[in-house]
Amino acid sequence: MGKAASVLLGDAIFADIDSNPYLNELYSDILYNYSMRLFDLKKERKPVDVEDALRFADILSKSTDPRKADKHKIWAQEIVALLMAIEPKHPAIAFYMDTILTNTGNYQGLAMLEQKAASSRDTLPNRPARNLLDSFYVEFSKDFMSIPAAPGYQFFRSQKAVYDRLGEQYLSYSGPTSMGKSFIMRMFIKERILNGAAANFALLVPTKALINEVTSKIIDDLKNLLSERNYRLVTSAGAVALKEQHNFIFVLTPERLLYLLIGNPTVDIDYLFVDEAHKISSKDSRSAFYYKVVDMLVGRGKKPHIIFASPNIPNPEIYLRLLPGIDSVESHRIATAFAPVSQVKYLIDYPGREIQLYNAQSNHFIPIHAIRPQAQASLCKLVAHIGKGLQNIVYCSSTAKAVELALEYATGKPVSADKELLSLSRDIKSEVHGDYFLADVISKGVAYHIGYLPSTIRMRIEELFRKGLIHTMFCTSTLVEGVNLPADNLFITNYRNGRAKMTAVDFKNLIGRVGRIEYNLYGNVFLVRMEEKVKVEKFKELLQQDVPEQKLSIVTELTGPQKKMIVESLIKGNIELLRHPKNQTNEGYTLMRKFALILLRDITNGNNSLVRREFAAYLEGDTENQIRAAFKKQAMEPDDDINVSVDQSNNLTVAIAKGLRYPALDTEGNVSYNSLVGFLEQLCEIFKWEAYESSTLGFVSKDDRHGMLRWYAVILSQWVKGTGLSFIMEQALQYKREHPESGVMERSAATEFKEILVPYRDTKEHRNTVISETLQIIENVILFSISNYFLRFSTEYKRFHKVESFPNDWYEYVEYGTTNKLSIMLQRNGFSRETSTYIRHNRAVYVVETTEGEAKLRRSIAECPSMSVRKEVADILYNIPELFVD
Repeated sequence: MGKAASVLLGDAIFADIDSNPYLNELYSDILYNYSMRLFDLKKERKPVDVEDALRFADILSKSTDPRKADKHKIWAQEIVALLMAIEPKHPAIAFYMDTILTNTGNYQGLAMLEQKAASSRDTLPNRPARNLLDSFYVEFSKDFMSIPAAPGYQFFRSQKAVYDRLGEQYLSYSGPTSMGKSFIMRMFIKERILNGAAANFALLVPTKALINEVTSKIIDDLKNLLSERNYRLVTSAGAVALKEQHNFIFVLTPERLLYLLIGNPTVDIDYLFVDEAHKISSKDSRSAFYYKVVDMLVGRGKKPHIIFASPNIPNPEIYLRLLPGIDSVESHRIATAFAPVSQVKYLIDYPGREIQLYNAQSNHFIPIHAIRPQAQASLCKLVAHIGKGLQNIVYCSSTAKAVELALEYATGKPVSADKELLSLSRDIKSEVHGDYFLADVISKGVAYHIGYLPSTIRMRIEELFRKGLIHTMFCTSTLVEGVNLPADNLFITNYRNGRAKMTAVDFKNLIGRVGRIEYNLYGNVFLVRMEEKVKVEKFKELLQQDVPEQKLSIVTELTGPQKKMIVESLIKGNIELLRHPKNQTNEGYTLMRKFALILLRDITNGNNSLVRREFAAYLEGDTENQIRAAFKKQAMEPDDDINVSVDQSNNLTVAIAKGLRYPALDTEGNVSYNSLVGFLEQLCEIFKWEAYESSTLGFVSKDDRHGMLRWYAVILSQWVKGTGLSFIMEQALQYKREHPESGVMERSAATEFKEILVPYRDTKEHRNTVISETLQIIENVILFSISNYFLRFSTEYKRFHKVESFPNDWYEYVEYGTTNKLSIMLQRNGFSRETSTYIRHNRAVYVVETTEGEAKLRRSIAECPSMSVRKEVADILYNIPELFVD
């Protein structure tokens, strides 16, 4: 007989602990009792042997199982945290809480409990003193987990595992939303700077909204280190600092990074951190920019370290495929499931008349309460009942629904006496519009977060939510895309993101934002089914199913026939692709075109990118030589700008050669409306907007006119003049009053509450619809689409006329929202449009002209009356101290 294989005791314990019937019974009963307390239900609680449950939690917190250790540690934390909520006076809980959080390495949780114990000794039991051995272990663990750049704080174990590998050439890691993935990056950058590194770092974020949040956090991390070590934060390709000798920390979207690389080919990047890397798998046409910028960087002589960070996905190594020459992607990946906070999840099914509890360990829904037949489905009453005194986020699938529910929720609530809320409410009325609903609800501690707002206002809303002054926030997908607003409760009203169904990654990312390690170890998620058309099965599926392995968008969003059609078009020298299939969505068509532009550039450049490799099956024989020959005949060669194709570039060159230039402005910064519309009509033909931007810039109305283009011209003319948003809103409203037939979108009961176009009526509701629509146009059309096309126009104009700059550059006017030189200079130094306008209006008080003719700011601006301005100045004083004088 051979020897029996030896099994370690720990392996034997943890291999089967998940299926232990007594543990599962205890856990189920704890969830039930917690639910009774949460919903304030007068039902008999189930008996729970607290000390037995705590012993199980202690065992789970010590798990060494290679596959389930993270899951076991989260389970341990959840058991002890829920017991603390149910029975806060039980003497054993505090002792076990201390031990369990130490075992799991959750030192932030320990610090939070110590703060609670210090301030609430009458409600929280004091934790017993540790014995000597335990004390040694805790101190050793704390020292081992200490953050090098912030020695008084500790990493979670999962954070440290990632942190210790960030110096590798390539790494891709994933973890729960609450893991703090971007925090690890920031601490790595700070350590490198503290240690004297002279390097350039780039953090890639998916949205412009995140640029301000991340930038502010980095400045708070580094403060005086920025000037002491000659570092500058840069958030756009037009930053003044790029013309100077500094080390840089870039915080950019993929589009902004592309234009920075195109415009500054000599700027090296030593470390590229791609946050929210799962966007590379997105159907969104912007996913193509990730492929382009990563490939441009790895093609340079000095290759950067590249780190991808994703939430919740099981195969983070997939994004390493964008990089050439990696022999084993497995050795460059980390996937962790450990989260410092847990979520307790419920399905509240009004049509089904039932509240169900989701048990994540058994993966089953358990009915816990029947909803009375006479009870009306009211989301706002539910939020008010459960969320009283807590921080609540309500996810809605559309902007209209978020606004509608925020108004309903705020109705009847008193106006707050808090000065910060009232100040923000006044500023919204002043800066946006006096009738804007957001100002009213803000004054009551309620808000909605739905896309574009002036950055100063949006950041104040987020800050007041974190402080608890705004207690309930109604949101759309902007929250899913990374804005960090952790809450106690999350109410999800739909599984759609606009018209599309939410992906598993987005859903897990969303629910992972619940629970705040600064205040608690858990949060609550409520899937609220208000109507029959929301399918209960889809809600359950999103909770019960694991996030599937991710694939790259170049694989999932381009079919074989589409690739074949692209190659056949390129052989003919044609980049104006037809929609394939004919009912292809606008996003799908735009993404297909961008991949085609990347492919064409790679073929003509001889670059063996991932995109080119994915087309390999359709590029056999002499195909690539035929494509090169076809495009050698073009006046313009393909370049790196994937927003514009060769046919558009050729048209533009011809038009500029014939004398096309931007419309003239008068001395007051005004433009003739007709000349602006005429210029945009010419660009429409040059850039083929009817084909490429058919839903916006090239939209053709029933009367065969570009009606939307004329509407954009109204907003654009005011934007470049530098007028305040409130004036732009009033001009937009005046246009609607004069052209009521242009209409607004309205929800109608006759169409099952789908939005339909109705004639404009000058009601407060319609005025708010126009305000919201105008803000969206500024964000998506003026500052994205038109800005990109104007950038291309200005670049080509300078190339053709052989100049480095020229007067009347409308790209600058659009990018900075003004023609004023002082405002442009301030924004190129990092100020927002709104703060730059404030400074310009108070120029005599805060601006000093030097003997060299340069404008400097008095440091006294840091004490100005505007709260928004003071906050920006505080950051820029650290980032660009030379801009200020005493």
